[in-house]
Amino acid sequence: MGFAHEYATAIVRRGRYPMEPADFVPDWADRPRKGKHFPGAETFPLPRDEAPAEATVQQGLFGPRGTGAFTLPLLAGMLQESYGLVGRRLAVQANSDLGTLPMYTQANWSRGTASGGGLYPIGVHWVSGPSGPLTPGVYYYSTPHHHMRRLLAGDATAEVRAALGGRLGADCDQFLVLGVRFWQNAFKYNSFSYHVVTMDIGALLQTWRIWARARGLHIGAALWFDEARLGRLLGLGQDEEGVFAVVPLTWDGAPPAAPAGPAGDPPTAPRVHHADQERSRTTMTFETVRRMHAATLDGAADRPAPGTLDTALALPVPEGGERTALPGPRPLDTPVGQALRARRSSFGRFQAVRPLPADALSTVLAAVDAASSLDTDTETPGAPPLSRAYVFVNHVAGIAQGSYLYDREDRSLRLVKAGAPGEFLQRNYFLANYNLEQAGAVIVPVARTTAVLDAVGDRGYRLVNAVIGAVSQAVYTASAAAGLSCGVALGFDAISFTEELALDETGEVPLLIMMIGHERPRPADFRYEIA
Repeated sequence: MGFAHEYATAIVRRGRYPMEPADFVPDWADRPRKGKHFPGAETFPLPRDEAPAEATVQQGLFGPRGTGAFTLPLLAGMLQESYGLVGRRLAVQANSDLGTLPMYTQANWSRGTASGGGLYPIGVHWVSGPSGPLTPGVYYYSTPHHHMRRLLAGDATAEVRAALGGRLGADCDQFLVLGVRFWQNAFKYNSFSYHVVTMDIGALLQTWRIWARARGLHIGAALWFDEARLGRLLGLGQDEEGVFAVVPLTWDGAPPAAPAGPAGDPPTAPRVHHADQERSRTTMTFETVRRMHAATLDGAADRPAPGTLDTALALPVPEGGERTALPGPRPLDTPVGQALRARRSSFGRFQAVRPLPADALSTVLAAVDAASSLDTDTETPGAPPLSRAYVFVNHVAGIAQGSYLYDREDRSLRLVKAGAPGEFLQRNYFLANYNLEQAGAVIVPVARTTAVLDAVGDRGYRLVNAVIGAVSQAVYTASAAAGLSCGVALGFDAISFTEELALDETGEVPLLIMMIGHERPRPADFRYEIA
C-alpha cells in the first residue's frame, strides 16, 4: 500500500483532523505569480479564432468525437478561452477577498476554466515539430499576454514520443504538455495543494474537450509516461514541479512524425535552459506534497493494461427503490466561448425564491455524466465511468427534498434519505462564502479512490482527481449555458457526507460539492472584457 492511500485518508479526515502544518498561515504579500515568467525568452503573439455558430456547449458535451485537425488559430482560440485572461470582474459577494478586489494589484481576472482557490498553477507548454507554423521548439503559453514564449529552438518532439512509450502519439509532432509548479498553489493550501492541483488538471482538460469537440476536433490526454524524461526536457525541478498530462494534437497537413527517440537519457537530449523568475522572496516545500509527488512518480512510465481499472469503476445503481424520473435535459445552444466567459462562482448569492426547474437539474446531471470519463490513456472506451453523483435536493420544482443517487441509465433519482437537507449541508461546510441551503440542488461526485489506487497504483490518484475536476468544469459550463448560477467547493466535512450517504458500504469517497440554482435578482456586478 503506497503513500497515496495515506494521503487520500488524510484528505477525507481533514475537516476534523487538520493536515500538517496545522498552524500554517499564507504570506499573501509574498505570494507567487499565477504563471511563470521567463525574462529574455522570445515572444510570438497568437492570432484570434473566430468561432463558428454551431460550436455550442451541446455539441461540445454531447457531440460525436471529432476527427478534424488543429491550426494555429484553433490552438490559439482554445488556449485563450480556456486559460487566458479574458476580463476583469468585481461583484458584491460573500468571498473573503471581497475587500481587496477593487485594488488593481488584487484584481480578479477571469478565465474560462475554474481553478481551486482561483490560483491557476498549470503551465501549458507547446512542443512543436516541423509540421507546426512556428520554428520547431518548446514554447510556453503566457496567459496574461496571450502569446507564446520560446524556451527552446529545435525539434524536441522525439523526446515526447519516447516518453509516451512510442505508441500513443507515435504519428504526431505537436503536443501540449501540462506542468505544475507546486509553490504556486501550496503557498495557500500547503499539504492540501496536491489534491487541488490534480483536480485543476482535469478541469482544464475538460474545457479543452468541450471546446475541441464543438469544433469537430478531439482531445485525449496521456497521464502515464516517463515523467522524469519530460521534466528534464522542460528544465523542471523534480521535487518542486511535475508533468501531469500530455495531449497529442492532430495538426492540419502534418506528415508522419519521425521515430521516437532512444530509451534512457542520452547526453545530447534537448533541454530547456530558460529559468522561471520566481516572484516570491521566500518559498517553501511541504513534506506531504513531496512524498505524494514521489509516490505518483513511481511507475509513471508503466501504463496500465486495458481493463486494469475494471474493478474500480463506478458501481451500478441498485435496482428498485423509490425513484423520481427526471424530464429530458434542455438543449445547450449557447456558443462554447460565450458560456466559458459567463462562467463564474456564485459565492453566497443563491436565493431559493424561485425553485430550480427539474429540467435544469436534468441538464446539469447530463453534463456530469458526459464528463465522468476523461478519455485518457488508461480508461477503456465505452466502459462505465470512474465517478457517479449523489444529489441533495433543496428547492427543485416537482421533486421532494432529500438526498438521491443519480442513475445515468434512465436519468432518474433514487431516494437515499427523505427530508430537507439544508441544515446538514450548511453545518458541514467549513467556510462562510456559500449559502448552501438556498441552492436549488447540491451535487456530490464520488469515486472509489482506494479501489483505483489498488488497481493501478499511486499514480491513479491523479486520474481520479482529474475526472472529478473535469466533472466540476462540465457543471460550471453547462450551468452557464443554461442560465443557472453555480459554485464548487472543497471545504466540507467528508466524513459527515460519507455517513449521511452511507458511502462506507460502497467504498466511495465524496470529493467535491457543486451547488446550482438561482441568484438574487439585480446583482451588483462589474465586468470589463480584455479579450
